[in-house]
Amino acid sequence: MLTIYVDADACPVKDEIYRVAKRYSLRVIVVANTALRVPNDPLIELVVRHEPGLNIVDDWIAEQSGPGDIVITSDIPLAARCIANQARVLDPKGRVFTEHDIGETLAMRDLLDGLRQDGVVGGGPAPMNAKDRSKFLSKLDELINAVRRSQPPKPSQNC
Repeated sequence: MLTIYVDADACPVKDEIYRVAKRYSLRVIVVANTALRVPNDPLIELVVRHEPGLNIVDDWIAEQSGPGDIVITSDIPLAARCIANQARVLDPKGRVFTEHDIGETLAMRDLLDGLRQDGVVGGGPAPMNAKDRSKFLSKLDELINAVRRSQPPKPSQNC
């Protein structure tokens, strides 16, 4: 069953994910370091990881996700790990990460991180806007349909 994993601590599109998942009757697993409010819906599950460690949420998502799943994250190293497990990955601004571009994306992230630490560049990503949310919704819909096409439902066995 297609599952959407949400790297939730800083995810600005959780409400959009819930609406789309409800429309398609999809399971959503929201993973965070602290308790979050999620809709009271049997298809939406909150997983809170309290263990010590910097990447405990990322580790859990990377271990659980796989073929036929969609991961929502802006964390590029996590995206790379999930892609390696054959999951589809989308960031909150609607960028789809693939095996073809994740290496370059990781390299650019590391370069910019080094430049920020050296004080050469400052700031971070631009804030979310309506266009970003619209692109996210469109790409999420595309990914869901792509996964469904690639993994048709198993035929029922009538006796």
